[in-house]
Amino acid sequence: MKDFSEYKVVVVGGGTGLSTMLRGLKKLTENITAIVTVADDGGGSGVLRDDLGMLPPGDIRNCILALAETEPLMEDLLSYRFGNGYLSGQSFGNLFLAAMLGISDNFKEAVKKASDVLRIKGTVLPVTLDDVHISAVLSDDTVINGESNISLGLKTGLKRIKKIIQTPENAKVLPDAIDAINDADIIVLGPGSIYTSVIPNLVVKGVAEAIRKSSAKVVYVCNLMSQPGESDEMTAYDHVKAIINHSCEGIIDTCIVNTQPLPTDLIDRYNIKDASSVIVDEDKFEKAGIKLIKGEFVTVKDNKYIRHDCDKLAQCILKL
Repeated sequence: MKDFSEYKVVVVGGGTGLSTMLRGLKKLTENITAIVTVADDGGGSGVLRDDLGMLPPGDIRNCILALAETEPLMEDLLSYRFGNGYLSGQSFGNLFLAAMLGISDNFKEAVKKASDVLRIKGTVLPVTLDDVHISAVLSDDTVINGESNISLGLKTGLKRIKKIIQTPENAKVLPDAIDAINDADIIVLGPGSIYTSVIPNLVVKGVAEAIRKSSAKVVYVCNLMSQPGESDEMTAYDHVKAIINHSCEGIIDTCIVNTQPLPTDLIDRYNIKDASSVIVDEDKFEKAGIKLIKGEFVTVKDNKYIRHDCDKLAQCILKL
């Protein structure tokens, strides 16, 4: 196997897709920096955000766990969600980060301390330390405020998302994130919810510009399935175009897509929930001058969830 250990990889995004990919990358290199959105305002993260005034820890927690070198019991503990009482639905890992914040000067330091305790391979950074919120402007100029409300609002039959806006507009990118981008050999966008996990990083002032100016190869890992209420009927190129519309032309060099047939029974289950496999419109990539890499990148988790195969995906990314 080729030695990828010296390659400096920066991944940008949030959500389940990003943490899944990190589990594969850490087997090949420790030079990983995950730049993670902090626009989440729902679930347990939203509760802590409102109650303690802290940045949402959920996506950060998932990335730390993905890169951690811990015993299975510790991972189970940090992933544990309380089932009842005042803490019902809350993750112990979120509370762990909240406690770290209590003994730290800021959220960046808290993330660093948590990462040190769990001996992670690589670095996890919030994209900003500012208290940012996102809104979606739809094609009919309706505005949906709040990350957790975007897909819910669209499920009611409103139009498609035209653009994502951030409040405050002048939120400052974490300088460490820019340093990592400048020093990267390869920058990976996604996989993850296109409008609520990937793009929120790009609308933080300075991030998209730094990626465009970087000498690194920039890769977008396209989602396997559409997300109900957010990316309904969006093709692979539609995902790329959304990124370009929130950054600039020429920001993406390569797009990785799955062409492996998906299990029919699982597709039927997803269809019932208004999700479908993302169609790859190859001709549009060719016209845009974006290299398209096709492959079999699917695995099935717990016999019911379609996910990227983290090992195959990591190999493909680093071979670039």
